[in-house]
Amino acid sequence: MGFSVGFVAGFVGVLALCHAAYSTTQYKGLLKNTEDDFSGPPFNVVVELIVGLVLCTWAAITVPGIFLSIHPHSDDN
Repeated sequence: MGFSVGFVAGFVGVLALCHAAYSTTQYKGLLKNTEDDFSGPPFNVVVELIVGLVLCTWAAITVPGIFLSIHPHSDDN
């Protein structure tokens, strides 16, 4: 039972997005304790979001497989 590279990339991408959300929540809690204003997530969280988004997008394109024609008179139907 081997997983494809796209499936693993998608799983890692989802984990990266979940970790970025958790990190942002922790950062907002820290700012609330120090009574600072929240102006946005830290740079490392933004990079993690971009990497997670790219991995999830790549997995969504590669994992489903080959697209078939939807035309009624196609040879694939």
